[in-house]
Amino acid sequence: MERNFILLGTGAGPGLPSFFCDCVACQEARNNPRLSRTRSGAFVGDENKKILIDASPDLRSQLIREKISEIDCMFLTHWHYDHFGGLGEIEYFVKLKRRRPILAYLPPSAVQEFEDAFPNLADVLEVKPWEFERQYHLGGFRLTPLPANHGIETAGFLVESELTRIAYFPDTAGLPEATGRNVYEVDWLICDATFHGENWFPHSHMSIEQAIDLGRSTQAQKTVLTHLAIHYSQPVTESQLTEKVARFGNVIVAYDGMRIKF
Repeated sequence: MERNFILLGTGAGPGLPSFFCDCVACQEARNNPRLSRTRSGAFVGDENKKILIDASPDLRSQLIREKISEIDCMFLTHWHYDHFGGLGEIEYFVKLKRRRPILAYLPPSAVQEFEDAFPNLADVLEVKPWEFERQYHLGGFRLTPLPANHGIETAGFLVESELTRIAYFPDTAGLPEATGRNVYEVDWLICDATFHGENWFPHSHMSIEQAIDLGRSTQAQKTVLTHLAIHYSQPVTESQLTEKVARFGNVIVAYDGMRIKF
């Protein structure tokens, strides 16, 4: 059975290009839309189970691009706009096609915020708080929320099949010690690499260098850099960034639509 982990978006909050920015990275993405980055999110699925991780403001275009027409349930890493702003895109899928609510697992601290922000989605999403370190069995794979360092209550997700372990942490500043142990020697560490150059928010995010170091410390087989804002703080083109990480044989720069079979 084919099972895929798909990176729907690989950009940080401003996206790439940003409407307000004219740096070399944004100019490159305007000239070559293939190099654009929508806001971060992921999709995990096989023919039996289809799971959405985060709902970025770009969700509609992401699902269309990847030809995804079904969602069985969803998990949110945390309650920041670039990760929940697309929740409203689910409404018409539920009302016009699915005709029953989608189970949505949110951070416990975000449940009330969801109810306040989206009262019109009460009959669209069946909201439940996820639990740290609980294994959610979803058909042929497992998903486990693990604590991340991001200022507010935030999870990354360990996704496991019988053969492969994938750790997805799009927003984190390093990892708590216990989480690091849980993801030790994963096959794929997909992690926050928001900043190229100086890390403006060291308690919430990582730089590219810090993400690479995290991959080393966890002994990940492959480290995938995501949640990239490559116009901050030192703008860099795609080719420059790719060249920079090429000397690390197990480091990959993520791109929108990247698929990992597991």
